[in-house]
Amino acid sequence: MTNFPWLTVAGLIPLAGALVVGATPGRSAPGSEADKRARDLLVKRIALITTLVTLGVTIAMAVAFKPGGPRFQFTQTYQWIPQFGIHYAVGVDGIALVLIVMTAILMPVVVLASWNDADGSARAAGDAPPRRSVKTYFTLMLVLETMMIGVFAATDVFLFYVFFEAMLIPMYFMIGSYGVGQRQYAAVKFLLYSLLGGLLMLVAVIALYVYSTAGGKPGTFLFLPLTHLVLSATAQKWLFLGFFIAFAIKAPLWPFHTWLPDAATAAQPGAAVLLVGVLDKVGTFGMLRYCLDLFPAASHYFTPLVIALSVIGILYGAVVAIGQRDLKRLIAYTSVSHFGLITLGIFAMTSQGQVGATFYMVNHGFATGALFLVAGFMIARRRSQQIADYGGVQKVAPLLAGTFLIAGLAGLALPGLSTFVSEFLVLIGTFTRYKVPAILATVGIILAAVYILWMYQRTMTGPVRDEVASMPDLRARELWAVGPLIALIIVLGVYPKPVINIINPAVHQTLVQVHSTNPLPPHPANALRPGRSADPHRATSPHLASASSKRSNP
Repeated sequence: MTNFPWLTVAGLIPLAGALVVGATPGRSAPGSEADKRARDLLVKRIALITTLVTLGVTIAMAVAFKPGGPRFQFTQTYQWIPQFGIHYAVGVDGIALVLIVMTAILMPVVVLASWNDADGSARAAGDAPPRRSVKTYFTLMLVLETMMIGVFAATDVFLFYVFFEAMLIPMYFMIGSYGVGQRQYAAVKFLLYSLLGGLLMLVAVIALYVYSTAGGKPGTFLFLPLTHLVLSATAQKWLFLGFFIAFAIKAPLWPFHTWLPDAATAAQPGAAVLLVGVLDKVGTFGMLRYCLDLFPAASHYFTPLVIALSVIGILYGAVVAIGQRDLKRLIAYTSVSHFGLITLGIFAMTSQGQVGATFYMVNHGFATGALFLVAGFMIARRRSQQIADYGGVQKVAPLLAGTFLIAGLAGLALPGLSTFVSEFLVLIGTFTRYKVPAILATVGIILAAVYILWMYQRTMTGPVRDEVASMPDLRARELWAVGPLIALIIVLGVYPKPVINIINPAVHQTLVQVHSTNPLPPHPANALRPGRSADPHRATSPHLASASSKRSNP
């Protein structure tokens, strides 16, 4: 099945589902109110089935993936615009694969959790009704899934840019038309920030193409040929900045983060999960894939600056989260802190740091996704996003409180849960090369315990407020939505090996490309014998040793 077009099929299934949903009669069609509700229910079922089928195909693809095989697998390359060297080119390494699987897992979860988000029945008091129909909401969601799969799978830089920009449109309408509070302001701010970053990246993408034509060679946007371009130090630095600023806005990394709290607060919980859990990962994925592989010298040059920004983001996001009074805004600021940790792991330039950062992208999607969803269930019941309006929830809704607690403990990286493995690898990988930033980042973990436990205490414990006394516990549909995420948080915390084994080879390839090795502990017992490699990963991998030799002897 290695020749089967897994990635194309996985991307086309949600697009086909969106077309089917779009072809169904909407609420504007003639009929009674019961008929209209039946049409809305049909739309939701089609969306759910489509995302489940996509998940099945994605899991089958993951099973067929060979961690010890070529770096990019399931590749397809077809000419798209031959005059400019643009191709439809897709393929995945271990890093892209786990992010696509994470996306496919989150989609049916979000559809189930968003069952009533678009019809206005789960909105807080005073919120404006949705501006568009249920059918449009789920159509946008399915189109967004196609874009998210495409952006992780693209191996043509121009194709990546197309998906990078195109996925903004569905999310813009999901926030602006179906959100709450200052939804239009938040949607426009999200779009403008993202478009600014995209414009800078477009300039860098075009410049890459121009450099690829040097010596009369045909220009190309294909990723692998571009990694072999010989660029001057100055060119690398400017091109790196063009890509990095776009990715730092998308991530978001401090100080480019200011759009995220507004967007996540205004978005419906399901849309917030996709925004923070998937779309923002495109930023950190882009840093790891494009900034490091295409501009290795510039990556080393800017590493001190990026690490400084990452540490500031970790501490700033945690401190500001402690002072938040809005439930969703608090969770959004925790993500600013977490993305600082992910970026820190990437630019530590060690295998532990980059494996931890990639694994953290996956675990953050599940943990923060669960936190947003349970918060959404609470808001749908209490009709308020204010933390002060809750209290004593665990006495009347123990299942809701229990899932909220596990998701929150994952947010503070409790040992035994998946995020602990990620943070531990990031901190170990950073400490071996940058001790002070690693120590400061550890302070962020202590602050995480403060904002998570205080949030839980204010909402779930204490006397039962009168407005909370009649709050129902989680229903079957809501359990099916959040249950798989809680299970994954626990399973990957106890047994992360399968995912880490998939990530490892791709990370090692990136370190070879960026000419970086793991620092050795300063101990006589670890002194190298003559002729032994300084990097244990290269020593045990002939494929990596060969790749390193080619890079050092062009």
